Amino acid sequence: MAKVKKNTPFSILGDTVGVGERKTFSIEAAKLYTHSPLNIPIEVVNGVQQGPVLMVCAAIHGDELNGVEVVRQLLAKIEPEQLRGTIIAVPIVNVFGFIHKSRYLPDRRDMNRSFPGSTRGSLAGRMANAFFSQVAMHCTHIIDLHTGAIHRTNLPQIRANLSDPDTAAMAKAFGTPAVIDASLRNGSLRSEAANLGIPVITYEAGEALRFDPIAIAAGVQGVDYVMRHLKMVRGKRAKKLPEPVIASSTSWVRAEVDGIVRAQVSLGERVMKGQVLAYISSPLGDAELELLAPRSGIVIGQQTMPLVNEGDAVFHLAYFAHANSLVEQQLETFIDEISDIEDELKTAELNN
Repeated sequence: MAKVKKNTPFSILGDTVGVGERKTFSIEAAKLYTHSPLNIPIEVVNGVQQGPVLMVCAAIHGDELNGVEVVRQLLAKIEPEQLRGTIIAVPIVNVFGFIHKSRYLPDRRDMNRSFPGSTRGSLAGRMANAFFSQVAMHCTHIIDLHTGAIHRTNLPQIRANLSDPDTAAMAKAFGTPAVIDASLRNGSLRSEAANLGIPVITYEAGEALRFDPIAIAAGVQGVDYVMRHLKMVRGKRAKKLPEPVIASSTSWVRAEVDGIVRAQVSLGERVMKGQVLAYISSPLGDAELELLAPRSGIVIGQQTMPLVNEGDAVFHLAYFAHANSLVEQQLETFIDEISDIEDELKTAELNN
């Protein structure tokens, strides 16, 4: 077995983090009208032995909060003396959106469609450029943490470009029962990092502006599993996880009329073609429409607001080439195990 080499100091943002050290940085992203600076907080943990440089970032969409808590819990458990390589933790990328509880920046642009950005572009482009050039380009691997949009919740899932072997291995290691083989979108962090040969996976779970304990616990566990896969921390999983099932495609089922939604299925449920997903009715109930599943699949996303207009996306379905029932069984086991982990963490916090 090859001997692991001692690490070297890690240089970033014009400074150096020594071997076995951790240091906090900030990037001045922009200023408020008052000239008060807005900074992107960053913590770097540089291990004692050589290894990958993994960035875990959250809140590129400023209202997506679960990842912020995942990063906090990750930092609380990482010890430089036990780490191979370097962790770059960025809990809040879109600080403007975060303080305004908004997905977007003040110019109404989506930061995750603005990479790699430009020093002379829009506010979104300038912030994206600063973050990408000063931080993301220093990484060898990236985990990007997201949630559903406001009034939409997502089943814990990984989205990744599975045509890249390193990215596919990270997606499998994260441990969610379902993985979405998602094409790269121009302007996203995932796309632009991939252009530089940096494997990136996106974790989606929960709803904007809310903490979801299951989504958070699954995120912390998944990051730990990826770090073990990359040999950044010692130890093995408690047990071998089942192979994730790859979704061949996904689609949103949209409301065909305006009205009030009464959902008949829930997140993670297996549905059959033609099954009633919801009833959409008028306030008096004198008019009612059945919303039907166009194909058999699994509910991986769902609108949480019971009021819809014609054309609104209500259910997000993932379609699998094989074994829909297997996905459902794996999902039930996954949720049970995450719930047990969450209970153990609560007990440990109370004992401390």
